[in-house]
Amino acid sequence: MQKILLLSVSAGAGHVRAAEAIRAYANIGDAHLEVLHLDVMQYVTAGFRKIYTDFYIKLVNKAPALWGYLYNSSNDAQADSSIEKLRQKLERMNARALLKEITAFKPDAIICTHFLPAEILSRQLKKEVLNCPVWVQVTDFDLHRMWVHEGMAGYFAANDEVAFRMQAQGIAAEKISVTGIPIMPSFTAVASREQCAAEFGLDGKRTTILLMGGGAGLGSLDAIAARLLAMEGDFQLIAMAGKNEAALAALQALSLRYPGRVLPQGFTDKVERLMACVDLVVTKPGGLTTSECLAMGLPMIVNAPIPGQEERNADFLLEQGVALKAFDAVTLEYRIRYLLDNPSKLAEMSIKARALGRPAAGQQVLDTVLSQHP
Repeated sequence: MQKILLLSVSAGAGHVRAAEAIRAYANIGDAHLEVLHLDVMQYVTAGFRKIYTDFYIKLVNKAPALWGYLYNSSNDAQADSSIEKLRQKLERMNARALLKEITAFKPDAIICTHFLPAEILSRQLKKEVLNCPVWVQVTDFDLHRMWVHEGMAGYFAANDEVAFRMQAQGIAAEKISVTGIPIMPSFTAVASREQCAAEFGLDGKRTTILLMGGGAGLGSLDAIAARLLAMEGDFQLIAMAGKNEAALAALQALSLRYPGRVLPQGFTDKVERLMACVDLVVTKPGGLTTSECLAMGLPMIVNAPIPGQEERNADFLLEQGVALKAFDAVTLEYRIRYLLDNPSKLAEMSIKARALGRPAAGQQVLDTVLSQHP
């Protein structure tokens, strides 16, 4: 029985979702493979967890410009600076419980979908306390310096540019695989639009827009939906509130005012089936969500990206011609009007998106690791 350990960090959902996608591929594959997924934040002190998760989420929501400054300054920071040494010391102090868990599981290989475990394990490899190969999956269309560490068995890049940046950081070309960002296996074979639309009570022949989050100048999700529903045009909306119960309740109230035009959705594991009904997605440009959209061939309007990794993701999508950008509610309405009035542009963006999509990235990651450590 081969053992693969997946390590993520619950600072934002993307790192966890990437690890879960790899595990899902393992579960439908080799029966002689045992895969364990651990959230590193479950093995650190409460204070450290608060800094890494709660503080991060508050910062990107309340002070995105400050987060952007920290993202860029930490990318340029010297490894031997006093701040870096302090950060590394805190990480070492919080690594003991995790290392104990790794020792107990005895993995044949480890895949990190966040830079924190990669950095912790890099030091263990250097001290020869750990002799298990460690791989790193980057989960954005950008490469921050903190992803790059000595002793890694290999790296998985979202695209050729990220791979190029890896080589510029000193990673050997033979250690880099361009796989894309892992998303769930369900995105590789989705039912037809007609079948999925019927499942959700939608009109499969009607233009459909998917809203995935508001804020940062656009307003709340129900406010955005109300603004769009007031526009001229025969289209329907799917509005995803996730685990935000207040937002879901507001959307449900809105749906009573616009019967048959808006479908409110809470947390769901059927995102790919909802996306199969859609012509256009309005979303934050996270690495995982945008990878799902690309796999489905969906044009995007990216809204208010967080300075740093999301801004770089947005730049990539705009350069590739698969997305437009909205920085406020007025711009969002204009962009949607423009695309609805220019279906050929929407179709062109869809073709480009599907060409960039890598729905089987998780399988490729797993195959690469297993081929190196049979």
